[in-house]
Amino acid sequence: MVLVLIIGDLHIPHRTHDLPAKFKKLLVPGKIQQILCTGNVCDKETYEYLRTVSPDVHVVRGDYDETLSFPFSMTVTHAPIRIGVVHGHQCVPTGDLDALSSIARQMDVDVLVSGHTHAFQAVDYDNKFFINPGSATGAWSGGNNGDPIPSFALMDIQGPVVVTYVYQLIDGEVRVEKIEWRKEPEVLRDAPRNTVIPQSNPSPPPGSPPGGGSVW
Repeated sequence: MVLVLIIGDLHIPHRTHDLPAKFKKLLVPGKIQQILCTGNVCDKETYEYLRTVSPDVHVVRGDYDETLSFPFSMTVTHAPIRIGVVHGHQCVPTGDLDALSSIARQMDVDVLVSGHTHAFQAVDYDNKFFINPGSATGAWSGGNNGDPIPSFALMDIQGPVVVTYVYQLIDGEVRVEKIEWRKEPEVLRDAPRNTVIPQSNPSPPPGSPPGGGSVW
């Protein structure tokens, strides 16, 4: 079992000052093995905070991460699952599943993590799993969709099965939803057990878990 925090679009300190206190209370050190971030961390202090939650932090560059040297995309392997991570501004139209599916095929991944929309989404499409953790701070998105709901996701990877828990802060309370996805046996293949491959250029367009006061 590998526990992976999926988080992004924090926009600290430009659009908001910090993560919600109820989220920070859940994200305790020592519970999460790895963090995959969709970008727009925006400052070094926020990146260092993520490293206190888990030292194994991998961030892709968002469109507001000008001062931070993150790759535009990366692949992470937890055999037999291959995960691709992009910010999402490479996807045209924004959030379009066909465009995301094209990116996933080009990256040769089973799961594609993307952000940019500031809205949570988890979809099984084209025999792949697409997850957008939304904005962990509920930062303004620049669109006309009202105030985004603060959210992040926790992926429990158990061989070919990915169990995702989405945490959303709604009316001041944290709500949790569970989503399960399984990689089809016919597309299983040999792969290194745990690898991370950053890429310097963006790809072209394309109930609750157990535990007390923490996410696990």
